[in-house]
Amino acid sequence: MARRKTYGKKNIVPPQGRVRQSQIVTTFGPGSMVDLVDHAVVIGGLDYWSYHRGIVQLENPRLRDRLMEMFRGQGLMLAVNGAFREPPGGDEQQYDAGQGVQVLEFPQWFVCQDCRALVRGDCLELKSKRYRHHCPGRTDKRGADCVPVRFVTACRRGHLSEFPWIDWVHEMQGQARCAAPQLTFHEGATGDFSEVRVSCACGLSRKLSEITMPDARPKCRGERPWLGPGARESCDEKMQLLVRTASNGYFAQVVSALAIPERGLERYEAVRGAMEVIGTATAETLAVFRTIPKIQAALEGYEDADVLKEIERIKADKQPEREPLRSAEYQQFLAQPDEKPGELPGEHDEFFARRACLTEPLPTGIASVFLAKKLVEVRAQVGFTRLEAAAADLQGEYDIEVQAQALGLNQDWLPASEMRGEGVLLTLDDERLRAWEARPAVQKRAKELLAGYDAWGETASYKPPFPGVRFYLLHSLSHLLMSAIALECGYAASALRERIYCAPPDEEPPMAGILIMTGSSGAEGTLGGLVAQGRNLREHLRQAYDLGTLCANDPICGAHTPRGDRAERYLEGAACHGCLYIAECSCERFNRYLDRALVVPTIGHDPELAFFAERP
Repeated sequence: MARRKTYGKKNIVPPQGRVRQSQIVTTFGPGSMVDLVDHAVVIGGLDYWSYHRGIVQLENPRLRDRLMEMFRGQGLMLAVNGAFREPPGGDEQQYDAGQGVQVLEFPQWFVCQDCRALVRGDCLELKSKRYRHHCPGRTDKRGADCVPVRFVTACRRGHLSEFPWIDWVHEMQGQARCAAPQLTFHEGATGDFSEVRVSCACGLSRKLSEITMPDARPKCRGERPWLGPGARESCDEKMQLLVRTASNGYFAQVVSALAIPERGLERYEAVRGAMEVIGTATAETLAVFRTIPKIQAALEGYEDADVLKEIERIKADKQPEREPLRSAEYQQFLAQPDEKPGELPGEHDEFFARRACLTEPLPTGIASVFLAKKLVEVRAQVGFTRLEAAAADLQGEYDIEVQAQALGLNQDWLPASEMRGEGVLLTLDDERLRAWEARPAVQKRAKELLAGYDAWGETASYKPPFPGVRFYLLHSLSHLLMSAIALECGYAASALRERIYCAPPDEEPPMAGILIMTGSSGAEGTLGGLVAQGRNLREHLRQAYDLGTLCANDPICGAHTPRGDRAERYLEGAACHGCLYIAECSCERFNRYLDRALVVPTIGHDPELAFFAERP
């Protein structure tokens, strides 16, 4: 039992569990299932988040306006100010029952650890934070411990339900329900899934493994327990059995953007931030509004006529013309000047990057290297899926209408976290890249990768556009470089993350770059260890070359092709845990779209296939 702490005259019970704020935006967001010390719960939606100690708002106009376009027609209007909020934080020294994220106990079916009875929680005794079952014939009054059943049901649209245990034994196998069902849960001697059986006191029983047959799967009821009681919607999907703690139970959809300078939009942002006050201003009344100190400071330097035009533009819901998220960031990097000795970012700078001036020529195939000593990234969760991860497009965005499950019902904001750190961006030589893409060996490999992608798309609930062989190259090179840099930079490999800048060959302006970055939420920055590695790029490329040319699983790994693969590894070529896979928190694509044969010479492949045919 948790110890109570006394503050004044109140006895305050500590929270049932704790999760890092940044994890709420990714791993443990609204609708995710979490195992606490004494309970299994589902994280409540945004309507159940309490901010009694104040709200920490995050700002990123580019991300806000892009998400407004994504959500257009979906009924969600993001607030002009405060579109992104950090999850509510707690206080380790003084707990507050009104601060934090509410959760719902889920599942509500429990298994007795003595008699194996399968019972709902409202039929059990809650004592010392544990459910107790008074088994028939048991003499002591304490009762036997119960644990949450490990199986639930979910559908591809993200709905979540209790498994229909009583119906499964009775109606769903064509039998009438008995007057008083009493279920027991048997896992066999080994606990193997094939041995799991549910029985009723009336004599009926059924194996749980039969749920894998398509005709046996129940229809989805559209339940969304994280949004509150009775939160349902129509759904035509079939439910699938899901282990409560399985890794495919929750895939957060996170869209992020770097804070970069935006020239030409200062007036628009100033007027938009003051719209709550000056939204009704006219040519006659605007001068009166300017007497308010806050408005005077916001509109200083802007003519009345220009301010009134911006007001009308905002009222008409006309968004400023902006480049796509990653295209704008890439162009901002390319526009940075050469570095100067001793030049450091300012205290209030949110973006500071310079083109590296190296002492030796860049390796063949590399166009430039940029050292970002200061980066600020805002990451906002827009939805989630279950059973299958949704794929983002090359700009890192999702098709919200097709894939996203709601995070809340009545909110005009999204949960977000802010990462402050550093990074290194390397860009590929566009001329050499286009010549590489034109090689017959590369075009042949591209067809094999596309065939595997098409085979995967036949079973996927949503099929995004094929990213192309260029993305496979950039993504594979990114993984090899992160593995090499992690040995020297002073950060753990899982602390590094990638950000791929890629555009199709026929799209202008060209874009082919890899940003390897690190950072943490709630911190002012990092120690510069990653930026320093950008000056040793040739050494890291050599290490990456050595890591990629030979895998511990060769020749099986090197010979793998996604075309007609019986193992259903349709989204990767020569890639496995021995060479390219990294921590999933570091990868944008869940270790998919990888093929080291496109980067370095690999066993069983034409050397012409590799972009880096020789060791740098």
